[in-house]
Amino acid sequence: MPRYALRLEYFGPAFAGWQRQDGPPTVQAALEAALARLDPGPHHVAAAGRTDAGVHALGQVAHADLRRDWDPFRLAEALNAHLRPLPVAVTACAAVAPGWHARFDAVGRAYLYRIVCRRAPLTFSAGRAWAVRHRLDAAAMAAGAAHLVGRHDFTTFRAAACQARSPVRSLDRLAVEEAEGPEGPEIRIHAAARSFLHSQVRSIAGSLERVGAGAWPPERMAEALAARNRAACGPLAPPEGLWFVAARYDPDPFA
Repeated sequence: MPRYALRLEYFGPAFAGWQRQDGPPTVQAALEAALARLDPGPHHVAAAGRTDAGVHALGQVAHADLRRDWDPFRLAEALNAHLRPLPVAVTACAAVAPGWHARFDAVGRAYLYRIVCRRAPLTFSAGRAWAVRHRLDAAAMAAGAAHLVGRHDFTTFRAAACQARSPVRSLDRLAVEEAEGPEGPEIRIHAAARSFLHSQVRSIAGSLERVGAGAWPPERMAEALAARNRAACGPLAPPEGLWFVAARYDPDPFA
């Protein structure tokens, strides 16, 4: 059966996460239903990362098997026609080898966390960023983030329900930048690694917000990491600020 890689973007609050569930709408279920309109199925698509409810994606990647050969452009167009009006779209499609796997062949993943600092409620970015009512010190947050880069035991910064066999991960990049966005000052946290633990980025973002607000010194991030205890973590940042930006492959199937 021919296999296809699909690059997807979606608006997180419309779904109860990526993974198929009984009842609530999910991205996986929506994509599998669209595939079933083109091919009898049943279909089971796998993704580079299982995003939680409310989390967005700009570059999620999944793979699917079909019974007949499709021109990738026509397959993307047909899927988008059947996905409407849901806020999910196939932005790229490519034929891949039968053994290619969206999750296991990924050599890197990148996330963005957005925080908008202003007292007024968000309008255009509502549901797309975390709104905090106070200014944040981006330089202090960057200093705190530097303590987490590298290979560490991230027990403090993973969900209690995380099913990963090991809490050890190599965080390749954790950068904090400040920008003057159209709705006010915006903090952007960029994270990149081969793989992440459940809720790792949101846990880190919530702790960095405490640093930016002046409630924690930057060194507290190192102390929290060394504690290897979930109780040492700051508040979990809300899902609407988190964006799955990209999954990286070598070679890139969409190149």
